Amino acid sequence: MRALLVCSTALFAVLLAASPHPVSAQMKLSPKATTPSGPETRYFTSIDGLMDGTADVILKETRQGKTVTAAVLDVCYPVAKNSDRKDRFVVNLQVAGQTLTGTTQSVGEKAPVSVKLLRKQTGDGFEFRGQISIGQVVTEVTSSDNSDLSEKEFQDNQTSDDGITPQPKDFTDVSPEAIAVKVKLDVATDFLKSLKGQAVEVTLASLTVGCDALRAGEQTISMSVDPERAGALLAKFKAMPGVTAAGWTAGMTEMDRTIRFAAADWREGDKISKDKLAATVANVLGRTLAAKPASQSFNPATGKLKLVFKRPNPDFPALDLTDTIEVAGLVSPDKPGTTDKLMLWIGSPATTTADESSGAKLNLSDDASVDEEGDQPDDNGSIEALAKELKGQRWDADKSAWK
Repeated sequence: MRALLVCSTALFAVLLAASPHPVSAQMKLSPKATTPSGPETRYFTSIDGLMDGTADVILKETRQGKTVTAAVLDVCYPVAKNSDRKDRFVVNLQVAGQTLTGTTQSVGEKAPVSVKLLRKQTGDGFEFRGQISIGQVVTEVTSSDNSDLSEKEFQDNQTSDDGITPQPKDFTDVSPEAIAVKVKLDVATDFLKSLKGQAVEVTLASLTVGCDALRAGEQTISMSVDPERAGALLAKFKAMPGVTAAGWTAGMTEMDRTIRFAAADWREGDKISKDKLAATVANVLGRTLAAKPASQSFNPATGKLKLVFKRPNPDFPALDLTDTIEVAGLVSPDKPGTTDKLMLWIGSPATTTADESSGAKLNLSDDASVDEEGDQPDDNGSIEALAKELKGQRWDADKSAWK
């Protein structure tokens, strides 16, 4: 019986070796089961020359292989030539071969929109030709050599920072007077109207609704406020309808011109003794600038300090000309909430010269070019002198710490 089994096994081995299609070969050569690739999303983030190059364009395509199965065109554009005000339309395009067509109306002006584009692949790029009509205005589209992006590439390019820090640990990366609020577009007007009569200054540029804001449905409004009122005002804003974020942001302060010092000698109850501090600052700067203090005042909305000094102009003493020097400043706690330290920022001095003598005046014009970045007027060591007077600390940029 055992001999029969051995014989049968040997016979099977011979037959297997002799077979022109061994079993193992059949398994390797059998065709793989293939699954068709799924739909792919690609983006164009520019179409050259559209609306004289002023339009912000996103064309989203869904493709099966190289065939476009669906497309959405999102265009943001100025409502008029050289206007900062924007409108936008989003249209679902019908795909018929290489032709993309669709109609809609713009979001803001409710203008009728008609799109007809011929899309053609040219090597690694794409060409678009056709027309886009908005109201009575017809734009001819002739755009070649456009490249597309993957979903990941597109999303990576869409990330943006609104610059708002809701709870900063201190005021070294954000400015104590500068706050910002992100609010839904449909309530932005009501929010801005609520600021009328309040002691805040709204940044004019932040009233412009850009393309990012139109697409996000949210607008970031920047403003300046007295640092002592900033925290309470932000708490109020956060509770208002449509507000999605609120906090501090970048502003006027520069750390290399900022001093931190003990608050104990400069408080009256829970308030900063601003007049006392301003008088001390004026006396120190009067010495370093070789000028007499002329006035000091605080902006009631922003808390910004304005110091004015006068001195004889040294360039031509016989003419009896006068230099007027203005210096801006800001005093605040060194961080939100309770703290035993204050911060003082002092701006670079700005000097104007005029004939303030009695009798006939010499008319002067100052056509000197604006100082290049980093070339600030010499303030004769004013910051260092103030730090010494206030027994304060300067900022060490290399170590990102007070020294």
